Amino acid sequence: MTPPRIPGLTEHEQALLYEKLNTYNQGRASYKEAGVYLVVFPRAEHPTYSLWIYSPLPERQSVFFLCELVADVHESLRMASTLCFYSERRLLLVEYNAKRMQSRGEDLIPVGKYRGHYLHEILSIDPAYLAWLAFKFQPRIPKQERFVLIARIYYAVYIDVQRSKIRRKPSGGFLGKEGEKVENLTLMVTGVRIEDNPYKTHIQGGTPFFYVRQLLRLKDTAGNCVSITVNARTASRHSCVLPAMEHAYQVGETVKVASAHIARTYMAGSTKYTRLTHVKWGQCTKLSG
Repeated sequence: MTPPRIPGLTEHEQALLYEKLNTYNQGRASYKEAGVYLVVFPRAEHPTYSLWIYSPLPERQSVFFLCELVADVHESLRMASTLCFYSERRLLLVEYNAKRMQSRGEDLIPVGKYRGHYLHEILSIDPAYLAWLAFKFQPRIPKQERFVLIARIYYAVYIDVQRSKIRRKPSGGFLGKEGEKVENLTLMVTGVRIEDNPYKTHIQGGTPFFYVRQLLRLKDTAGNCVSITVNARTASRHSCVLPAMEHAYQVGETVKVASAHIARTYMAGSTKYTRLTHVKWGQCTKLSG
């Protein structure tokens, strides 16, 4: 099969890129046995590459969205290969297929606190709940049986990502000292957790108003790890649910920080983190799921 033409690259540049991709895939399992990760081309009204997974496990549609990448093919492949490096699955560059890749709602969570959300939305923020759906949830109808199979695919992705994190040697350092100002940072989101802000959440007239916040883990181009808390500006009626008007950060998203202050530096295991506050955002590659 002829590989798809990559927009914006010369024939020589494309040949080199596919050669590197072939080298990356050497020794990995057949897609018929283990499935495959797919880096999908941008398309109309969707200017960024995205990461998907094909699995031979469920019948019918078996291609599922994982996360957004960026508009540059080299950076997108770097991000995808970093996330999946220790997986047995291959990594392919493919064009978007509307028939196979449009969601039919089978990956929508039918129960619990994340009811109505997609599985890919909790892949990084609540893997314990994902594990419960995959191995503890008891389906009551045939449609839910397929949902459980899909949840197991997403949990397998989580295991691949964790395997890469565990085997990757810690790198990076602190961005500076407490109280110092940093400017013009380019950061990639590596983790997102959503929680209620206990200092702002309140009940008014018998109605609860939840002010949620996103706890971001990020990394700069040199491998330095950063943490930032983003508070929602508007209230939500549901606990740990981001209001529709707020930007939901995603793993793999690239953001720009025009300036920030270093609140503190700390260790999380063997990893050095710099906590930033008073963040002034620059132009962000804000991606939608």
